[in-house]
Order: sequence, then C-alpha cells, then structure tokens
Amino acid sequence: MTDLTWNAEFTDHFDRCADKMRFTAYLLAGNWHEAEDVVQAAFLKLYLAGPKLARRDGLDAYLRQIVVRTFLSERRRVRWRREKLTAELPEMPQGHEFSPDRLVLWNALGSVPAKQRAVLVLRYWHDLSVEETAEALGCSTGNVKSQASRGLTALKRRLGPEFGELRLEV
Repeated sequence: MTDLTWNAEFTDHFDRCADKMRFTAYLLAGNWHEAEDVVQAAFLKLYLAGPKLARRDGLDAYLRQIVVRTFLSERRRVRWRREKLTAELPEMPQGHEFSPDRLVLWNALGSVPAKQRAVLVLRYWHDLSVEETAEALGCSTGNVKSQASRGLTALKRRLGPEFGELRLEV
C-alpha cells in the first residue's frame, strides 16, 4: 500500500468518524477539552498503525478501542488529576438534541471511575456485547460484567431515587 492510498483512506475514515469518536471520548472524559486530546492521540495512533494493518474492515472498532485505551492510559498516567464536580452543566455539542434526563445522566457518568465508565459507554452507548467490550478493553468477560455492575450501581447511587429507575441491564 502506498502512502497516498493510506492517506486518502485515513482522511475518509476521519471525516466519517471524528464526531462520533469525539462524543465517545466526551462521555468517557466528561469534558470537551480532554475529549479532543484523547481523540487527537487516538487518530494519530491509527494513522501511524494504518500502513501495518493487515485488515481494514474493522477500522471503526479498532479506533474505538484506541480511544478507550488512550483515555484509560491517560487516567492511569496522571493519577493526581481527578474529576471535579461542578454545579454547571457540561458544554453541549452543536447540532444535537438533548433531553434533560440525558444531561443529568451524562453529568453523573463523569463521577463513575474511569474503567467502569469505559465499560458503560461501550456496553450501553455503543451497544457492544460483553465479549466485544472485553476485547476492546483487553480484559475478561467477567471483568466487564463486574465493572458494568459496579458502574451501574455507582450511577444509581449518584442519580438517586428521584431520577427514576435506570433501564440498563447488565
């Protein structure tokens, strides 16, 4: 494969997936600035790995895996940086309709530990199976199930009974 072929393929993939990956990173990080950093690093990793990839049919899943792992790696690397809860709602992306319940849920998601948050985003936002989530995170299916259970419990505790029953199933 020539560099020009990969450059064109990468550009096309970036154009199709950048917003979706940015929003996934936002759900993980809880703020747009960190989400941008994570996505930028993930696309750089994809670009550098691209010429060496034997298969191109799974680029979406591979990129999503890079985004999640980059986010988790950053969280492990910078232990002193913690989530800061504020009374303000997060800044919203342009061109999307959001319900108040979703805003509350996304805000609460920011209080869930990073690994649990990654599992919840992959399982319930991206609708991945337990097996696909385990593959994306490089862990066992049992770990995915326990992290999902703990994450849902943390969300329910954070949201409180006035939010209503979460309809997410582990």
